[in-house]
Amino acid sequence: MKCAALTGISPEVIKDLKAGKTRTIELQSTHNIVSLDGVKPGPDSHIFITSVDIEDLDPGDHGICVVVLAISLSMKRMVEFSHGLYYEERERMSARIQVKYCASSIVRQVYREGPFGPTMVEVLKSSCYHAG
Repeated sequence: MKCAALTGISPEVIKDLKAGKTRTIELQSTHNIVSLDGVKPGPDSHIFITSVDIEDLDPGDHGICVVVLAISLSMKRMVEFSHGLYYEERERMSARIQVKYCASSIVRQVYREGPFGPTMVEVLKSSCYHAG
């Protein structure tokens, strides 16, 4: 399955998701926000989440697949004043996604579309069998 990849996510968040909890994650890293381009919420919308940094993401890395329940993008504008004479404006885009655990996964192939394109991965869903 080919899907968008979110990298550098906290291992604690991944642990909570594996425990079956629904989580809302706020993303501020540009590469993660760009990777959400084209992702629509729904039961068939999956993304891959890993704690591995984007520069180190390679085939064989472990992570989880999650179902995207909701996505919202927002722009925050900040203005700093210094002694009333100088001010600086900044804008910061952030994304909030609500996700629920689907399956553990392993990266089969990484697709990068340049420094400003989304990071996509082809993943293999891990199977876990229990003796009855």
